[in-house]
Amino acid sequence: MRAIFSLIQSSIQITMQSPIQNSTRLFFLLAAILVGVCWAGADSGPLPPSITTAPLSVDQVVNNLVRKDKERSQALRHYESIRVYRLSYRGFPGDRDAEMTVAATYDSPSTKSFRVISQTGSKLIVDRVFKRLLESEKEAAEPEMHARTLLNRANYDIALIAYESSDKGSQYVLAVYPKTRSKYLYRGKVWVDGTDFAVTRIDAEPAQNPSFWTKKSEIHHEYMKVQDFWLPRRNESVSYIRLGGRATLTIEYDNYRVTDSRESGKSASSSGAGAR
Repeated sequence: MRAIFSLIQSSIQITMQSPIQNSTRLFFLLAAILVGVCWAGADSGPLPPSITTAPLSVDQVVNNLVRKDKERSQALRHYESIRVYRLSYRGFPGDRDAEMTVAATYDSPSTKSFRVISQTGSKLIVDRVFKRLLESEKEAAEPEMHARTLLNRANYDIALIAYESSDKGSQYVLAVYPKTRSKYLYRGKVWVDGTDFAVTRIDAEPAQNPSFWTKKSEIHHEYMKVQDFWLPRRNESVSYIRLGGRATLTIEYDNYRVTDSRESGKSASSSGAGAR
């Protein structure tokens, strides 16, 4: 699921076209002749030290996260959901908006398929961002690519920076720094459920800036529990353009129907209540 972060980044590059240009690169590229050169993301300094006051150490949290993620991945046989993609751009050389609703299906171990239900707004955004994003997500589901995006010690340096406890449960907050400047990785904060050891939220930025024309990008991901699985609830990417402008891409997930291999093919559904 975390590959979606990178997909949003790359998809955002190919969107914003000047009326004079015939093609531009994905999401945040608007107006110019982007050549696809990836510039390094902002340096955020050294990894902070891990706290020692939480019930578990950083190594215990990461080990539990990796183990439980693997168990859930092996148990998840099939799911269906409805997604709504929205992109809004405000700035030079003109405002653009688009929306697309999609029926998504996943089949274990790595097959995703999509059916467009409706689309409105800028045809350029629909064709060059939304539909390309769907194709890229299919590729990212392949085992080799999936392994390169996992949240683990092989791909990230990780520190435990906070422990949050409330009446809704406890969460470990991790600082994650990618070991390589890959467009498929990110740098930021990750919240891990203290019982299920699943990622519940990500606030981050790309490890590698997708374009010189992008001044800054922010990614916000939320997950929700459906049956025994934590699945995407909402993704938001906000990008600030050097020429002046702001592009906001959101993906809302709803109406999950999940099949768990541990329950002999029985399925459970969720309307995603509470999702924005």
